[in-house]
Amino acid sequence: MRTGIFVGSFNPFTIGHDSIVTRALPLFDRLVIGVVGDQVHKPDMSSAEERIKAIADLYRDEPRIEVKPYYGLAVDFARAENAHFIVKGVRSVKDFEYEREQADINRQLSGIETILLYSEPQFSSISSTMVRELQHFGVDVSQYLPHKNH
Repeated sequence: MRTGIFVGSFNPFTIGHDSIVTRALPLFDRLVIGVVGDQVHKPDMSSAEERIKAIADLYRDEPRIEVKPYYGLAVDFARAENAHFIVKGVRSVKDFEYEREQADINRQLSGIETILLYSEPQFSSISSTMVRELQHFGVDVSQYLPHKNH
């Protein structure tokens, strides 16, 4: 069984994240979305339980997707899930350089490969940070959040 993991804080899970999941799913028999647990504190961070529930609800009709909390290194989570691939989204050159370095270290530590999927152009400026900032100023951010059931 080909298993991949897609990890992040997903605070919140955006239409950009949904695009990566939708595009990665055909590559795997099983895709596990790993939501960073509560040990990481970012501004206005929803609890891991709330973030997991929201994402799991989004994909409740897709049996190949599982949503779980994870703590520690992504490669340790990948091993625990019997995954041989980590899926990451890349929006810019800045993202690419960061993810390339992470991929090199993860491969050295574990032999686990990273698959980079480039953001679709219409999503390249969307980030969880941007969504949180707009929310802070009272802007309706619903257009940046996925609403469909898969």
